[in-house]
Amino acid sequence: MSALIKPDPKLDLVLERVIDVPRELVWKAWTTPEHLKHWFCPKPWSVTECEIDLRRGGIFRTVMRSPDGQEFPNVGCYLDIIPNELLVFTDALLPGYRPSEKPFFSATLQLFEQGKGTTRYVATALHRDPEGRKQHEDMGFHDGWGTVVTQMVDYIKAKM
Repeated sequence: MSALIKPDPKLDLVLERVIDVPRELVWKAWTTPEHLKHWFCPKPWSVTECEIDLRRGGIFRTVMRSPDGQEFPNVGCYLDIIPNELLVFTDALLPGYRPSEKPFFSATLQLFEQGKGTTRYVATALHRDPEGRKQHEDMGFHDGWGTVVTQMVDYIKAKM
């Protein structure tokens, strides 16, 4: 894999952990709708729909449901894919690289093998301006994305 993507602290938020599951299973959890739906948002929220077309320009769509039943669709596309190593996706572009109306952020997921059955997990949310970064941080980026990683690890250990 290429070098770690260098985040800009004024624009980006980073969550990094070493997790005790193999990166191939992390990849599968991230790229298979039937798996992703089980862990992708902090409980008691849920993912009711997930569509993945794992190719550059392909769709990455989820619908998240709040505990009170309100649904929040999220749609974007993949920008780069290196199996078991890197996913880059954005909501700034729709499938086929069509511009979206209200872009919020782009993200990178980098997976590094840390030894047998262990993965260095680095998720970075890239924002266009400091205000977008602050908004995402105030929404609970660190707690939310941290909870999701824990849920993903628990799901992989129990179901995969």
